[in-house]
Amino acid sequence: MEAPRLVASDVDGTLLGPDHTVSARTVRVVGRVVAAGVPFVLVTGRPPRWIPPVAAQLGVVRYAVCGNGAVLYDVEADRIVSARTLGVDDLERVAAAVAEALPGATIGVERVGSVAEDDHFVAEPTYEHAWPGAGPPTEERHLLLGRPAVKMLVRHREIGSDAMLAALEPLVGDSVDLTFSHPGGLIEVAAAGVTKATGLAEVAALYGVAQAETVAFGDMPNDLAMLRWAGHGVAMGNAHPEVAAAADEVTATHGDNGVALVLERWF
Repeated sequence: MEAPRLVASDVDGTLLGPDHTVSARTVRVVGRVVAAGVPFVLVTGRPPRWIPPVAAQLGVVRYAVCGNGAVLYDVEADRIVSARTLGVDDLERVAAAVAEALPGATIGVERVGSVAEDDHFVAEPTYEHAWPGAGPPTEERHLLLGRPAVKMLVRHREIGSDAMLAALEPLVGDSVDLTFSHPGGLIEVAAAGVTKATGLAEVAALYGVAQAETVAFGDMPNDLAMLRWAGHGVAMGNAHPEVAAAADEVTATHGDNGVALVLERWF
């Protein structure tokens, strides 16, 4: 492909190295990308409140697609541009399916406001994070399901994410979008039709960039729709096998400057 007019990158396992920072080499090439007039967009499962520390390492990011496509966040203005939510009926339907397909699973929800610090994650009291750290604020399940949310997270300590997805999908069909970015028992639920691809398409439309003029980088199943949508989809060397198989190209790992290696062809 010729030099892209829009570059999109997942964050964890893609842009960030194993030390959770952006390498100096990647920072330099992203700076050249933006200096050439090409927007660099973060497209992540993270909520807006987790974006500013990443964007600060680059210094050139205007937009971030958050919540696997559910939220468009203007980093520079600290403003939620748009949000697509799961309604109460959606949340209740998925919770019932979880209870049937995944006994013992617990749930949490992401809610957003108008700026990054307004958004928050709330879970039922028995929920345990899939990564180290303090537990989230809690609410009883009926309260969690009583307000719209941009994302539901389903957690099971004893079942891997692939197996959870296989068990839950037949019960919910296409009424919501199911995916995962962590292999250790964590499913992410968004409104029907909401993916990283739809979020990236919204940004591309803002910039007047055609689908074929985009390049996107990712590593996990929540990146699949985006890599398939982009003009050139690049999987990391550490990518989930399904992602690697679907990509147009597989680059080096996130610890070996995989994003930079590709962008340096053009910038």
